[in-house]
Amino acid sequence: MEQLFSNLFNITWQQTVMWLIGAVLIYLAISKDMEPALLLPMGFGAIMVNLPMSGVITQVADGITEIGIIDILFEAGIANELFPLILFIGIGAMIDFGPLLANPKLFLFGAAAQFGIFFTLCLAGVLGFDIKDAASIAIIGAADGPTSIFVANYYNSKYIGAIIVAAYSYMALVPIVQPPVIRMITTKKERCIKMAYSAGDVSQKIKILFPILVTVITGMVVPKSIGLIGFLMFGNLIRECGVLNSLSQSAQKELANLITIFLGITISTKMQASMFLTPETLMIMGLGLIAFIFDTIGGVFLAKFINLFSKNKINPMIGAAGISAFPMSSRVVHKMGIKEDPYNFLLMHAAGANVSGQIASVIAGGMILNLIAR
Repeated sequence: MEQLFSNLFNITWQQTVMWLIGAVLIYLAISKDMEPALLLPMGFGAIMVNLPMSGVITQVADGITEIGIIDILFEAGIANELFPLILFIGIGAMIDFGPLLANPKLFLFGAAAQFGIFFTLCLAGVLGFDIKDAASIAIIGAADGPTSIFVANYYNSKYIGAIIVAAYSYMALVPIVQPPVIRMITTKKERCIKMAYSAGDVSQKIKILFPILVTVITGMVVPKSIGLIGFLMFGNLIRECGVLNSLSQSAQKELANLITIFLGITISTKMQASMFLTPETLMIMGLGLIAFIFDTIGGVFLAKFINLFSKNKINPMIGAAGISAFPMSSRVVHKMGIKEDPYNFLLMHAAGANVSGQIASVIAGGMILNLIAR
C-alpha cells in the first residue's frame, strides 16, 4: 500500500499525457481498425513504459541497475535492425509484382512518389535538425514503417519514437490524407480518365528472376540498401518459386504478425515522456505529413506531365498510388475512381504503382544512407 501511494504521488503530468496518447492509439486500432497489429501494441506499450518506476524499462535504484524487458527486446530486435528486416520477408511474401511486370512504366510512379522524402530532408535541415535526424525524419515519407525504423536506428536518432509513431500513423491515415490532396491537384475530367488493363503474359520464370535481378542491380547501385531490398525480395522469391507455398503462407501470416506485435511493443521504450513530449515531436509529426503530401503530389504531377506527350492518357490518380503504403493507397485510388465513374476500374494500375513504390522507398532509404555518413 505504501508503494501504491508513493507511485501515485510520483506521477507527472507528462506521464499522464503519454497515457492519453497510448489510449488514443488503442482507440484508433480497435474502433477505427487503423493498423491494429501495430498501433495496439504501441499504445499499450506507451502506457506501460510511462508508469512510475516501470519494471519493463531499465531502472536504477540504490546503485543497482535492473534491465527492463522492453529494453532487452529493443537491443535484440531493433538496435541491430533484426525486426524490420525479418518483417520485410513477410511483406515481400505478400506482394504480387504481376501488375507491375505487366506494365513496367508504372515503375516511374514509384520513383516520383519518393519526392516527399528529399523535399522533407531539405525542409527539416532548414528548420534546424541535425542532418542525420533530418534524414531519419524524411524517411517518414517512404510510407514504409520498417524502412523508417531501419534508417532512424542506423543514425541512432533520438527522435526514433516520434518518427515511428508518425510513420505508422500516417500509413493508417492514407484514406484520410490522400483523397483531398489528389482532388486539389486534379480536375474531374482527369479523375474520370479510363485506362484499359491487359494482364499480359508474365511467366513464372520472370516472376522468379525479378526479385533476384532487383536485389543484384540495387545492391550494385545502392549497396547500403541490400539488407532492406534483399530481405524484401527474398520474401517475394519464397512466394513465387512455387515449391515453398506453406513457407510463403507462414511468412505472410504468422511471421509478419508476430514480428509486427513485437515491433510495436518494443518501440514503446522510445515513447517515454522525457523523450517523446518535446516541441520537436510536434515538428516531426508536421514534417511527416508534409512528406506524405509531397509524395502524393510528386506521383500525380509525373502522370500529368506524361499526359502532355501521350496519346493514351493516364489517370493522374495512379501516380498517387506510387507511395509505399501497400495496399492502402491503391485501394484509395480505386475507390476514388469508382466514385467519379462507377465503370472506372483502376485497381490493377494502382496496385502496380503501389508495389513499385515498395521497391522505390527501400532504394530511397538506401540512397539516404549512402549520401549521409553515419
